[in-house]
Amino acid sequence: MDHDDTRAGPRCLVTGATGYIGGRLVPELLDAGHRVRCLARSPERLRDHPWADRAEVVGGDVTDAASVARAMEGVDVAYHLVHAMSSGKDFEETDRRAARIFGEQARAAGVRRIVHLSGLTPADVPEAELSPHLRSRAEVARVLLDSGVPTTVLRAAVVIGSGSASFEMLRYLTERLPVMVAPSWVHTRVQPVAVRDVLRALVGSAGMPPDVSRAFDVGGPDVLTYRQMMTGYAAVAELPRRIVLPVPVLTPGLSSHWVGLVTPVPASLARPLTESLRHEVVCREDDIARLLPGPPFRPIGFEDAVRLALQRVREARVTTRWSSASVPGAPSDPLPTDPDWAGGSLYTDHRELPVDASPEALWRVIEGIGGENGWYSFPLAWAVRGWLDRLVGGVGLRRGRRDAARLRVGDSLDFWRVEEIEPGRLLRLRAEMRLPGLAWLEMAAATDEDGRTRYRQRALFHPRGLLGQAYWWGVSPFHAVVFGGMARNIAKAAASTPVPAPVP
Repeated sequence: MDHDDTRAGPRCLVTGATGYIGGRLVPELLDAGHRVRCLARSPERLRDHPWADRAEVVGGDVTDAASVARAMEGVDVAYHLVHAMSSGKDFEETDRRAARIFGEQARAAGVRRIVHLSGLTPADVPEAELSPHLRSRAEVARVLLDSGVPTTVLRAAVVIGSGSASFEMLRYLTERLPVMVAPSWVHTRVQPVAVRDVLRALVGSAGMPPDVSRAFDVGGPDVLTYRQMMTGYAAVAELPRRIVLPVPVLTPGLSSHWVGLVTPVPASLARPLTESLRHEVVCREDDIARLLPGPPFRPIGFEDAVRLALQRVREARVTTRWSSASVPGAPSDPLPTDPDWAGGSLYTDHRELPVDASPEALWRVIEGIGGENGWYSFPLAWAVRGWLDRLVGGVGLRRGRRDAARLRVGDSLDFWRVEEIEPGRLLRLRAEMRLPGLAWLEMAAATDEDGRTRYRQRALFHPRGLLGQAYWWGVSPFHAVVFGGMARNIAKAAASTPVPAPVP
């Protein structure tokens, strides 16, 4: 990154750059001439982003005051885009503590503006009656506004964009269910907004007048019920008209499990999304339009937002996804490369085969694994494992891939996440399905001493307790079929995969 401080534009700190909005905001800020520093718990997850060499990336955690203080040094505008999406009992306290630290360190560093993206809350509902996640969003906004630093809080309802959790939920519910028995919240009015307009407001907030410190509602021009949104999506996607039959018996908890079974969005994330739809969320003002610098702020309509999102999906130009924000494990979790192995028992299933193809052809198959391409062995076994994971609240197989051909560190890949990738040589995936332990899958393209291509594959498992030991030995009899077949079929696929000739 060019660290020349004489460049035009403020220095911006972005937290949440590994997430859906943050990962899209960074290149927008850079293109606007701003200098960008990203604070990330796992900086390596940003190294493969197209903009990585244009931004500064520092390691740290928003709940650690010392690392936030270091990240704030020399910063003009600080973007707070981190939220806990879990349903654990401590998420509200975690969000509260992170916001307090962020505000305190911004004030101490002389930051001139904080920008925060929050959720749109209903006007006529007491805060105590809001869902835990909406209540936490409102509290975080208050903490930042009270920090003593001029703060812009942007409040948005349903964000429509390729890869957003709200869009994926809408998309899969509409496409997979021509006749749908739905919760009563399909009659709730909401004001959706295109992700491009959210990004425009976030970027523009960096240049807001210094005497402005308040919250703004951000929405598109259309106010629709969720049912109307499904009908509108079907029209844009050229699907037959959908029949929606609302029933009052589906509670938020039941709704989240129902959404988790039908869509790629797991129940743990679907719950805060469906809870937020219990109350009408409509913008009460549009003051942001007159305060943003540059051309007039005119958000696009719902159907245009859907059309743009679908175009990006079809053209495989989804730059970030809702699953980007998930963290594969605690920072203290061991790695399969640890010597001896430092974390205790490490069981291994190792496969190696010669491949009648070039290393480049083999690598194309390895990097293209998962999603619609499948896992090259016993599809029923993989499908059953995915369904079992969904039934116990896991992510299952339906997250798919962000890009059909290319992977980068941090990408979700069905119920795995890319932990390491060495282009042309090694792909290591860490399991995110529900397991009594830690698991990895490594695939490598290598060349032996005679110059022949070889495929190397390792499945690794670190059990937790007696249940973990029982799990490994219980599934071991199936390894020959699942992992052995996988190795053989990847080798065969590589042998039949043409490698494009180099461009002269």
